[in-house]
Amino acid sequence: MNLLALIQAAGPLLWVLLALSVYVIYTAAVRAQLLGRLGRDPSALVERTRAVTAESGPAAALAELDRAADPTPAAAVLRAGLSRADRGVDAAQAAMNAAVLAADAQLYAGLSALGTAAQIAPLLGLLGTVIGMVRSFLVFSSTTSPTPGQLATGISEALINTAGGLIVAIVAYVARNALRAKADRIATQAERVREELP
Repeated sequence: MNLLALIQAAGPLLWVLLALSVYVIYTAAVRAQLLGRLGRDPSALVERTRAVTAESGPAAALAELDRAADPTPAAAVLRAGLSRADRGVDAAQAAMNAAVLAADAQLYAGLSALGTAAQIAPLLGLLGTVIGMVRSFLVFSSTTSPTPGQLATGISEALINTAGGLIVAIVAYVARNALRAKADRIATQAERVREELP
């Protein structure tokens, strides 16, 4: 039995699972690409900014930071703090807090959708299982002695949908957890910058 025959045997619910799997893969790939770009180590940038601040002041450090064009959340926290440094420590701290919150929103965007897909996919597979079993029992009600081939249609639909739902859920769950771990590491870097800066 080839893949096309399996898809045809699974019924229309498998198309919903296939669409969900495309969404999961696309979302995971986009988020992984973004987190890869944002996940660079900011240590050298932080040290260089500290040195320039000590040597020439916050305005020069901000100019140096802008020239670096670093997109990481840690750089955004530095930029926010340095841009408000002339207004006092409290203003700089408030700006860095706001930058950390904005970074968190950017880092964790889309991860709840992957979690939802991981929860919904097995339910869709279960729905396909129920529909397949109902078809098998309908064969019993319409035929006095059904053949194995007649019963196999509903049973195969049930099992293919179950497997499809589990596969999509596993991929979504693993992708969500891996991306969340990466987002947590990046968010920790930004938090560390906020805590370490005077």
